[in-house]
Amino acid sequence: MTDSKMRVAQVLAGAAQGGAENFFVRMVAGLNELDNMQVRAFIRNHQDRIDALTQAGVDTQGYRFGSPLDLPDRLRFRSELKAFAPDIVMTWMNRASGYTPNSDDYILINRLGHYYKLKYYQHSDYWVGISKGICQHMIDGGFPADRVFHIPNFADERDVDPLPRDSFNTPTDRPLILAAGRLHVNKGFDVLLQSLTEIPDAILWLAGSGPEEQSLKQLCHQLGLDERVRFLGWRSDVTALMRTADLFVCPSRHEGLGSIVMESWAHRCPIVATRSQGPGEVITDGESGLLTPIDDAKALTQAIRSVLDSNELRTKLVEGAAEVYAKGYSKQHIVSAYDELYRELLSRR
Repeated sequence: MTDSKMRVAQVLAGAAQGGAENFFVRMVAGLNELDNMQVRAFIRNHQDRIDALTQAGVDTQGYRFGSPLDLPDRLRFRSELKAFAPDIVMTWMNRASGYTPNSDDYILINRLGHYYKLKYYQHSDYWVGISKGICQHMIDGGFPADRVFHIPNFADERDVDPLPRDSFNTPTDRPLILAAGRLHVNKGFDVLLQSLTEIPDAILWLAGSGPEEQSLKQLCHQLGLDERVRFLGWRSDVTALMRTADLFVCPSRHEGLGSIVMESWAHRCPIVATRSQGPGEVITDGESGLLTPIDDAKALTQAIRSVLDSNELRTKLVEGAAEVYAKGYSKQHIVSAYDELYRELLSRR
């Protein structure tokens, strides 16, 4: 290392909004709080994210991260990355990983938060998967097992107040269900709407935006649910929503880790989820949440009803999840895991 502090570059070419992008800010800010680490963020020019990182004390630079033909931007990024003289470079998702070259001057780590195509990551020195399934995906794809590491995500742990129960014109005497995520077919929100038809007293807050928004609103109307479903759009206060709701539901068909699971655990909102890749891996059925088969609206209905109808089950799931989170998914635990990994890899050089 060039001085007493480990110099770490974090590279993200993410979307304007998204769960991975939100976690990037939390993770990078957490690493920057360590006394032994100097962190610089190289991100796409999204001013809100630049401001959030800067306010957290992180030196942040913005780029277009455009197409392969955008040579000026690519050259500027590589020049400024080299000038920072990092010991560790960690990239997030496809575009950033493809943009970032391997170098003898630093250790390159690619972090995978989903079951991505591995062609964008083959040039790396090491890889981090946020679930055991993603790690196995990389090993099955030919990456050396001794260079693949499992480190999950942590939640936004900031204390928040619940919203008023009557927010979004919600009746205060009805059970309140929350679901959140990109409105994409992989998230299975259509199955949740089908389930809701069999839970006639419940209100659903659905937070998110995406390509399926109009289809979901049309389905909602066809099922006669307009009075009981609130489409909230993209929200930056999901943790406050969790503090308000009686239950969080994650009906995904495909989910790399389901960081939203950690959010529900940290904010004491019981969760019902499908056995998609990530939630099926981390949730112990009946202890830290309830699990149902993918695309099974009837089973989802039964699980939701069981939580809404039993304060005893609700308490059991909340307390069990809080214990699991504290032992393996807290900010302190995950930031320390990355710190230990970085120091271990540098000792191998």
